Amino acid sequence: MLDQLQALQAQALAELGAVTNRAELDAWDSQYIGKKGQLTQMLRNMGSLSKEERPIFGKAANDVKTVLEAAYAEREKLISDQELAHDLEAGAVDITLPGRPKPTGGLHPSTRTLRRLFEIWGDMGFQVYQSRDIETDDMNFTLLNIPPHHPARDMQDTFYTTTPNVILRTHTSAGQIRAMRELGGNGTKPLRVVLPGMCYRFEQITVRSEVQFHQMEGIAIGKNIHMSDLKGTITEFARRFFSPTAKLRFRSSYFPFTEPSMEIDVECFLCGGEGCRVCKHSGWLEIAGSGMIHPVVLRNGGYDPNEWSGFAFGMGPERMTLLKHGISDIRYFWANDQRFLEQF
Repeated sequence: MLDQLQALQAQALAELGAVTNRAELDAWDSQYIGKKGQLTQMLRNMGSLSKEERPIFGKAANDVKTVLEAAYAEREKLISDQELAHDLEAGAVDITLPGRPKPTGGLHPSTRTLRRLFEIWGDMGFQVYQSRDIETDDMNFTLLNIPPHHPARDMQDTFYTTTPNVILRTHTSAGQIRAMRELGGNGTKPLRVVLPGMCYRFEQITVRSEVQFHQMEGIAIGKNIHMSDLKGTITEFARRFFSPTAKLRFRSSYFPFTEPSMEIDVECFLCGGEGCRVCKHSGWLEIAGSGMIHPVVLRNGGYDPNEWSGFAFGMGPERMTLLKHGISDIRYFWANDQRFLEQF
């Protein structure tokens, strides 16, 4: 059996020298030193030897096993190095090829519109005033000439909190009084600000309405400010935002915090006023509500309406983006669908 061991070692080493890949190496391991390999089988047959022969054979078998395992480890490292070298060569980078640009994120369409609005109103002398999303009922309604039980409250389905008199603002007009009181110098300074922010209304979600949306309020207060100033300001804004040739239409309307009040339409830039699906075949698109600030609101903000006057306007960035790009569903703005967002 000692001769068989020597023959097994010689044969195993010879065959191992011809192994060139991992599959052949695994097959060699199974044939010679695995659990069912030839060396293992010879060790299991030691019972047929005499007591004197067993220790001699066992030592010789262990020596052979050590030699074969060392040879196996050396061959395995050689094959691993060869495989790594092959992978590196196959995956080599050709530095003469043009690079692949990494995809980058983009601004949300609402953010893009808001930034454009900031730019336009900033050029026209309006500063940005950030008001709070969580407001008191007084700031959102009462001080804007909308007392309790006023019918106008039914027009805005409000989110109420568990704290009395605390709500989620339904419009950015809620920041008018705060802006007047904080920046108006106790009713002694002229004021021009825009108030952007998110608004919340408990409404059914449709293609035209959402429970949350952006608004941008604007107010200008000074001495001898008239409706003509409001019209000229809005006209200049529309020409900068939509088109230098934009045509506007002013319609009489009603808001509790302005008097007189008016809705502002721009001629549909998609059909040129001919009528299409976006403008509901009217040729006009509504872009804002506006009016002269009500004397009660001026007084609540700290201004004497006998000396000061002003105008206010409110517009929806999402609605303006819908109109400008012909988007048919406002729900796209909050769905986080990359197919929609990557278009901007």
